This record gives sequence, C-alpha cells and structure tokens, in this order.
Amino acid sequence: MSGGQVMNDILQILTQHGTMVLVAVVFIEQIGMPLPAIPILVAAGVLAGTGHMNIWIAVVATVMAALGADWIWYELGRRRGRLVLDWVCRIALEPDSCVRKTENFFIEHGPHSLVAAKFIPGLSTIAPPLAGIVGLSLPIFLLYDGLGAIVWAGSGLGIGYALSDQIEQAITYAKQIAPAAIGAAVGALIGYVSYKALLRRRQLRRVPRITVEQLTERLKAAEPPLLIDLRPRIGAEAEPGLPNALRMSLEDLVLRHGELSRHRDLVLYCGCPEDIASAQGTLLLYKQGFTRVWPLAGGIKAWNARAVKHQDATTILEAQRSTPELIHDGAQIALIR
Repeated sequence: MSGGQVMNDILQILTQHGTMVLVAVVFIEQIGMPLPAIPILVAAGVLAGTGHMNIWIAVVATVMAALGADWIWYELGRRRGRLVLDWVCRIALEPDSCVRKTENFFIEHGPHSLVAAKFIPGLSTIAPPLAGIVGLSLPIFLLYDGLGAIVWAGSGLGIGYALSDQIEQAITYAKQIAPAAIGAAVGALIGYVSYKALLRRRQLRRVPRITVEQLTERLKAAEPPLLIDLRPRIGAEAEPGLPNALRMSLEDLVLRHGELSRHRDLVLYCGCPEDIASAQGTLLLYKQGFTRVWPLAGGIKAWNARAVKHQDATTILEAQRSTPELIHDGAQIALIR
C-alpha cells in the first residue's frame, strides 16, 4: 500500500467518523493516556473549514468528552482521596516533579487553575482529582473545568479552521512525505521516551536506601539523622509524617541545600511508588557534594506500617501479660494471675 493510499484512508476515516474519532481521542488523552489530542483537534478544524464536519458539533463533542473524563477523575479524587494521586504517579513519566509542581499550582490558584489546566503538561490529569480531594463542589468544578474545556477545544479547532484555506496544498504535500515522516517521528519519539524512562528508573533504583529498621536504630543515636519530608502539602496534611521532619520540596533542596549540614546524616522520604521523589532528591544532593544522604525505603507507608505492626505487637504483649494463665491437666482447673 502506497503512502498516498494510507493518507487517503486516514482522511476518509476522519471524514466519515470524525466526531467519533474526536471524542475517543480526547477522552483517552484526558483520562491520562499519552495520546496527544491537539493534532486531531486541528485536523477536525480543517475538516470543519472545508465543510466535511460541523464546527459546533466538533466543539460540543470535544467539550463533552473532556468533561466526561475529568468528572471521572473528580469523583475518584472525592471518593478515594490521595490514593488517586498514587495512581497518577504510576502512569506519569516524571511523577515526582510533575505531581508536586501541578499540585502546588492548583493549591496556589484554586479552581481558576482548571481553566488553564489543559494547556499545562501534567495539570490536565492531576487537577480534576485534586479538585475532588480538596472538596471543591461539583457545580464549581464543572463551571471552571467546562470553561477550560471550551477554551482548549476552541483553540485547537480554531487553528485548523483558520488553516483550511490551504488544505489542498497541505493534503498534496502530506501525501508525499507524511507516511515516512510520521513513521520516523513516532519511532524516534517512542525510542527516546522509552530510553529516558528506562534510564531514569534504573538510575533511581540504584540509589542506596535506608530501611525503617535501620532508621529507627539511628534515631536513637546522640546525633540522629535529619529527616526531610518531600511530600506535597496536601499529602503532608492528610497523613502525619515522621517526628521532627523538615518539610521541603525538590526545588527547596536545590535552592536551600546550603542550609543543610554536610556532616550529618540526611534521610529523605516521600509517598510515591518506588521512593521516586526521595531518590531524586538524594541524587540532587549528591550533585551538590552531599555524601551522607539516603532515601527511606518504602517511604511514609513503610514507616506507618511498622508503627502499626509495633503497636499491634505491644498490644498483644500487654494483653498476654494481663491474661490469666491456664493451669490444666486435661481440663481447666484454676486461673493464676
């Protein structure tokens, strides 16, 4: 099959099923998958400009698809809380910095951030569940999120609509070079993203960790380690951290590392899967000349799990001490304290 035939097939699909394709792509992107919707919006705008698609139907379809995906995230955030951001952490390529920056941006600007969310990488997926987590009412959420969806849809469709006058020349040119160019670009992008992701994950996993048990012993020393809580504000407020921990962000580590002692153990912890944020922070401090820095293996979850386990063990031990001991020779005879 020739490149021109492939392009004709794509154009035919968009012409015949443009609205369906538009809804599917927008919904998939807004739900968090790495599928860019802007090129499809521009293409839909071009089709609308040449009379192959109704521009108003395209706008309504785009807005409804975006609102549907955002509403799902909003309800998940409202019902499941911080657990939803852990899910986002697992699918984000840069979960440590992305989640933290967008979370701080949302906290700073409130519901107004929903209007600009779709134009800011990361915030588009994280803002809706954050709105649910912080208790933003559904009408207010739909108002600001709907305004943002309209502006976002209008910008993409509008660009395509404005370029529709050159559609004949664009199609002719695209038929000649698009198949090879698209294949090369997609292959290069997939290869680059995969390489960077694997390299980064491998680098972070190689950072030596300190276990909860090791940290507990070091905290008994005359000079205990300085604990640094790297969790975002909402997470730190929702779940208590380690005693006397200093709350900082990765950006604070870069800007304020001079305030930290290089002759004292530093233990960083977070709430991200695989200790990603604390491992990242450790590497940042390594670059600044620190050598006595460790991420806490398992982060806040491991610490709290051990605390619960220790508390349960203490409760069982106390119960055993206070429970009467049975003296028996085949039957209960007496109870001795």
